[in-house]
Amino acid sequence: MSQFVFKMPDLGEGTVDAEIVAWHVKPGEAVTEDQLIVEVMTDKAAVEVPAPVSGRVSSLTGAPGDKVAVGSPLAVFEVAESAAGSAGAAGAAMSAAAPPPPPPPAAVARTGRVMASPANRRRAREAGIDLNTVAGSGPGGRILRSDLAAAGGQARTDVSAETSEIKVIGVRRLIAERMSEAKRNIPHFAYVEEVDVTELESLRQHLNGTRPADAHSMSYLPLVVMALTRVLESFPQCNVLYDAARGVLVRHRAVHVGIATQTPDGLKVPVLRNAQALELWQVAAEIRRLAERARINKATRDELAGSTITVTSLGKLGGIASTPIINAPEVAIIGLNKAVERPVVHQGAVTVRRIMNLSSSFDHRFVDGYDAAAMIQALKERLEHPATIFIPKAKFS
Repeated sequence: MSQFVFKMPDLGEGTVDAEIVAWHVKPGEAVTEDQLIVEVMTDKAAVEVPAPVSGRVSSLTGAPGDKVAVGSPLAVFEVAESAAGSAGAAGAAMSAAAPPPPPPPAAVARTGRVMASPANRRRAREAGIDLNTVAGSGPGGRILRSDLAAAGGQARTDVSAETSEIKVIGVRRLIAERMSEAKRNIPHFAYVEEVDVTELESLRQHLNGTRPADAHSMSYLPLVVMALTRVLESFPQCNVLYDAARGVLVRHRAVHVGIATQTPDGLKVPVLRNAQALELWQVAAEIRRLAERARINKATRDELAGSTITVTSLGKLGGIASTPIINAPEVAIIGLNKAVERPVVHQGAVTVRRIMNLSSSFDHRFVDGYDAAAMIQALKERLEHPATIFIPKAKFS
């Protein structure tokens, strides 16, 4: 027998370290090659790391919440001499050729391992449930949240305790760090405007009544994204990334829209790329696809990076107004609030109209208040006259 030292792999895109989210093995435990051993979190995504060899775990580096540098020892295995040699040779060859690719996402089945999302693994861990004893009802035997509940997996609370402590790790830590950095470093300028979406609602209902057989119901979000791509043609200073290290603004012609999405693991922002080149139903389908992949933790790093402006919507919980935090290094974010019917003065008479507020935030260092307000007013005009959403700027001006 000999020792095989497994080092934190290079997970791509300049990653220098990764945070330990959860270990799935412990010292002394026998593992098989390709068995899940640890979940880690980079600045881009959560990644499940499999064992590179079969053997027995000798030691592990780091506890949940700790960061381990790329190339530093992550785990040590006791393996047969032949296994250590072949694994070492394979690793050396891979390193010489190129950085190793990231391990496959959680949804890919592996022989000898339980299929469950990182969120459900965490719930099981907190509830003290052995996933090997749970029958999964999802595709391919995947364990769902309902399966944990049926197995008695509801979170257990000590009613006699007045407080409890939850360590901030993984996605929640990353969200906290990014939000704190954005509020600390970016002087936010907030602007709220109400929009009469009565005609937009009429269009939405018409589209849903005549939608393609394979299309899902149309929401306001794709229509707003379409209108935004048209408006940004006149306000390119809002479709910008600020490179603080170089002190430059990188202006984009293409509109890559970040879609703020609530998931079981926290807020994620998958990216709708080249939105300006898509048709409405394509926008709607891609938003749904990206959001679903983010919710089940299958979104790739590429799908979670590269946005140039973000749209966020709280749907039915949208409230009257909000002050969204900019998704740095972007300089603007647009928020959709709840659409409600209320009495307003329209064409000289009091009538019931459907009203929705737009709550936006801008980086006041690079977007002047006048330009921010003008952009939202232009977006409002498109939404209140929805036929103009489909007219390019050159023809609309």
